[in-house]
Amino acid sequence: MDGMPLNPSLPRRALLGALVLGVALPGGGRLARAQAAAVQPGTRVTAFLEIHPDGGFKLLSPYVEGGQGINTAMAQILGEELDLDPARFTVECAPPGPDYVLVDGLRVTGGSSSTRYSYDAMRRLGATARDMLIRAAATRLRVPAAQLRTENGMVIHAATNSLLSYGELAAAAMALPQSPDVPLRDPASFRYIGKPYPRLDVRDKSTGRAQYSIDAAVPGMKLAAVQHAPRIGTVAGALRNEAAVKSMPGVHSVHRLGDAVAVVADSWWRARKAVEALEVDWVAGQGGIPADFSSAGMLAALKADTGAGLAAETIGDADAALRGAARVIEAEYDAPYLSHAQLEPPSALARFDADGRLHLWLPNQMPDLFQGVAAQVAGIDPSKVVLHSPMLGGFFGRHFLYNNASPFPQAILLAKATGLPIKLIWSREEEFARDAVRPIGYARFRAGLDAQGKPVAFHARVIGEGPLGRYFGPAMGNPPVDSSAVEGIVGRHYAIPNRRTDYVKHPQPAVIAFWRSVGHSMNDFFHECFFDEMAAAGGQDPYALRLELLKDKPRQRALLEAVADLSGGWRRGPFAVDGAQRARGVAMASPFNSEVATIAEVSVKDGEVVVHDIWVAIDPGSIVNPAIIERQVQSAVTLGLSSALLEQVVYENGAPQARNFDAYPIMARDRMPRVHVRIVASGAPMGGIGEPGLPGVPPAVVNAVAALTGQRVRSLPLSKTRLGAS
Repeated sequence: MDGMPLNPSLPRRALLGALVLGVALPGGGRLARAQAAAVQPGTRVTAFLEIHPDGGFKLLSPYVEGGQGINTAMAQILGEELDLDPARFTVECAPPGPDYVLVDGLRVTGGSSSTRYSYDAMRRLGATARDMLIRAAATRLRVPAAQLRTENGMVIHAATNSLLSYGELAAAAMALPQSPDVPLRDPASFRYIGKPYPRLDVRDKSTGRAQYSIDAAVPGMKLAAVQHAPRIGTVAGALRNEAAVKSMPGVHSVHRLGDAVAVVADSWWRARKAVEALEVDWVAGQGGIPADFSSAGMLAALKADTGAGLAAETIGDADAALRGAARVIEAEYDAPYLSHAQLEPPSALARFDADGRLHLWLPNQMPDLFQGVAAQVAGIDPSKVVLHSPMLGGFFGRHFLYNNASPFPQAILLAKATGLPIKLIWSREEEFARDAVRPIGYARFRAGLDAQGKPVAFHARVIGEGPLGRYFGPAMGNPPVDSSAVEGIVGRHYAIPNRRTDYVKHPQPAVIAFWRSVGHSMNDFFHECFFDEMAAAGGQDPYALRLELLKDKPRQRALLEAVADLSGGWRRGPFAVDGAQRARGVAMASPFNSEVATIAEVSVKDGEVVVHDIWVAIDPGSIVNPAIIERQVQSAVTLGLSSALLEQVVYENGAPQARNFDAYPIMARDRMPRVHVRIVASGAPMGGIGEPGLPGVPPAVVNAVAALTGQRVRSLPLSKTRLGAS
């Protein structure tokens, strides 16, 4: 889930326009703006709720379910005010349209934004629908509305013992005008919000009935597979054995698609075997990734960049404080490119109807935007694109719109060329070849300590490029500071009187992407590990120093104390457990308007780290479903730990070297630690859930390794370093 951060200070209309321009997608932007002008998003009950006479309830969600539990959360919120058990809803992703642009004028599933940005709107929708049903019942029963009450889908008139179901009333109720201001339920009476309500999608997922894009099928469709160019920037020339491939069993046709070739066949397996058999002369095209590009070269270039930085944060006078410090320490950190490594391979199904409409099934996190692009590719008006947004088989920012990273344009072109419905599936190898990646990260730090060993100055220099700047750049001011490149380093709560963070933009040739927790996924590792270096240089315990520097931040201090309590009390170590030495590391993070404190306990075996327990205390302000929060934190811990231990995309000769999970290892089940979660609902404005559990994990683990071994690892993943302690 995950991915795109939303900076409230940015004008949302400008962001939409920037995104449209940044990825050359004018159709979707014009359509969304024109429709939005006529509709107040999140207000029309009939756009979100269908009540059928047979008692069925369908909730059209603005968001795409991808495992984050958003369908259940939406049903809980709307059902609370509608007075309907959430289990009675069928929840589907709504089609494109202006009713659903709830995230500050955008239709997006990402940035841990879904629940917090729609909470109020969904409550109002539920309450408004309930009011309409009561008024319809009052007319039907010829009694004052004030004499009626509701209970789980029924309107009840106690004096006459009359009962009317919502289904019986739906037609009349939905024809009534909406009341502009209906009262909302007192939170003290909530029955569903704030409770660990069971997820609505568990049964379908457990029984194999859940439908993903890869499962979509229509009559008469053919299957297609592609072979991409070895490097983005080369295109297909001659096909030396085209005739022989066309004669292979089941093959319908062979196609050139710019930087790919495709085969359409009567099964995907036959299409794949045929396309893999194609002998292609790849020739130089325009743009793309340079042939000599490598991740090692990219990191070297970042380290060598001495360009002037833009001030991302300035508090006090860091330069003067560094000059006057009793001691100055320095360090540099880096983190690699990362793949999304999602479970479901990308796919798209395209079908043109006789009336010129295009039906398109594809995984996506921004339906309106994809609708506009699809229209542009097909050469039709966006209103003729019927977009279906199935459940996502993992995303983490994977299903935004990135150049060369989605199969749906290819599926549209193949459907146009053949006149047939075409389902295109990328093999795992083609997915790894074209996945847009988390940017490589690099930062250099300096800190000044006073005579007592306490930090008085902090200076960070971040060099690189973030996805927010690349795709939303024109909306970020001039010159822009890319917040996705510096988040996790700026805005920290520690009371260090003099702080400065500079940002140096250094473009990266790779197709970069939003990844779970975005910049926090690497920058909190940088910052929180350097914090421990400051503590060590000053002879301070890192946990005690954090507590001291948070003495005026009660929310963060309470969370730090909560995670220590959850872990049985802070102890850094090393200490003996079952005859082996262990140690603990701690880290804090403030991602997506939530606050998180993390402690990890590790040992080392055969030169590799073993993580035994991770404790996470999270304060999202207020909550909808604590069970989903706990699961989201657990999954974020898993991904964060996998990235810390193992994951990296290595580019050589302009292309990623790993083409499947055998060369891109992710954490195996037997390395998964016990995860303990405590939710602290402070009552602050609601923050995000899907991403905040991740950023504290890498620094907590690496800080624990440092406490145990004395080795300070400043470059991820840990698998690159053989650890010395036994």
